[in-house]
Amino acid sequence: MKFTSYDHEGYYDEMFDLSALPRPNAVLLMQKIQSLPDGELKKRQHAAEAVLLDKGVTFGVYGDEVGIERIFPFDSIPRLIEMSEWDRIERGLRQRVIALNMFIDDIYHGQKIIKDGAVPAELVFSSKGFRSQCMGLNPPKGIWCHVSGIDLVRDRDGTIYVLEDNLRCPSGVAYVLGNRYLMKRTLPELFEAYRIRPVDDYPSRLLETLQYLSNVSKPTVVILTPGIYNSAYFEHSFLAQQMGVELVEGRDLVVAGGWVHMRTTKGLQRVDVIYRRIDDDFLDPRVFRSDSQLGIPGLMEAYSQGRVALANAPGTGIADDKVIYAYVPKIIKYYLGEEPILPNVPTYLCCDPKDRTYVLDNLDRLVVKVAAESGGYGMLIGPHATRQELTEYAERIEADPRNYLAQPTLALSRVPCIVEDHFEGRHVDLRPYILCGSDVYITPGGLTRVALIKGSLVVNSSQGGGSKDTWVLA
Repeated sequence: MKFTSYDHEGYYDEMFDLSALPRPNAVLLMQKIQSLPDGELKKRQHAAEAVLLDKGVTFGVYGDEVGIERIFPFDSIPRLIEMSEWDRIERGLRQRVIALNMFIDDIYHGQKIIKDGAVPAELVFSSKGFRSQCMGLNPPKGIWCHVSGIDLVRDRDGTIYVLEDNLRCPSGVAYVLGNRYLMKRTLPELFEAYRIRPVDDYPSRLLETLQYLSNVSKPTVVILTPGIYNSAYFEHSFLAQQMGVELVEGRDLVVAGGWVHMRTTKGLQRVDVIYRRIDDDFLDPRVFRSDSQLGIPGLMEAYSQGRVALANAPGTGIADDKVIYAYVPKIIKYYLGEEPILPNVPTYLCCDPKDRTYVLDNLDRLVVKVAAESGGYGMLIGPHATRQELTEYAERIEADPRNYLAQPTLALSRVPCIVEDHFEGRHVDLRPYILCGSDVYITPGGLTRVALIKGSLVVNSSQGGGSKDTWVLA
């Protein structure tokens, strides 16, 4: 397969410049790929897909007519990021996560940022991510958000923007590790040609982060999953296996004598740290949703007493709200006294009358999102919407303006992907993963998510997107 007919179609391409010449860091990659015998790359792509099937690397797609679980799509052409660019991204992510942790702590304590007028009180208290039950809580070591995934996009001019902050239960890191495994197995000659920063130590870094939250010398750590029907269950089980910890459901845990215990064949065993992969609402039926069958009665009492650590802390969803996202540059400036290293995408809040008028007048040009949704659900892409969809969205915005925001339709950067017997460009984003423990650790690269449908801007795994291995060049 050759790149001779590859067309970037005017978009920023991660591998080729506007003159259709390979970028300096991609010259070797192009040469190596084109030096393969005819049909060899396609053969190796099929081999990678066979490994995915054999390993059961899956992701659930809710509402899929053929079932909720399928093999996670993977493309064998890696995405390359220069070290100099990654250094700036890393600094920007560290700055952002530190400021957001400070914001969450302030909201559940003194609320100084609200009193000083930097963030409107009504937006905080009306957020579906705000948990009044968390007021006054003091999470271990003062850290609220231990695991986060910050979504980045590159626009047509090459600028990197922060698209979203995922601070509740961000998924996808298992596919980062799986993609690297696949690349080493299917295209090992590329690793001989490049020096690539490793990602394989993420499970050990995650375990260290979780263990840091406990004062016990050898804490018992578990991953709490909603169960096999959750879209990211593969990741839950994969991380548990990689870290050497137990994967549990709510029914496997019980609060006894004020402490959390795990039911085992040898009786109850105390649990010190819970990496929870279920939402706040379902954690404890005595505090949040009383009809929850997924949580543990009494968990929040044990947590408030410092008898168990939870990652991420309940209440972090306040900084996950897409309306609060619009204030993150102010949040960074307020707590750190710094300008944001990574800019936000320009954002219009429909709760603001002036912004709402602009959004309603320009719906066919904007991307509209639901403040409390994730995974690409509820999103309207104006240029691709029908007249009826635009009308329905206008009515929804008028009925509940607090729940909607809009952004320009960005020309997301593209990367070459294997499509049958040739290469075509597909839009991508990037989700690096950040761990906050004794220090801030950022996985080099992260998950490059690919919009597999030609022309589509929706890259979310839950919407049928695929992924690539992401190489930060050392």
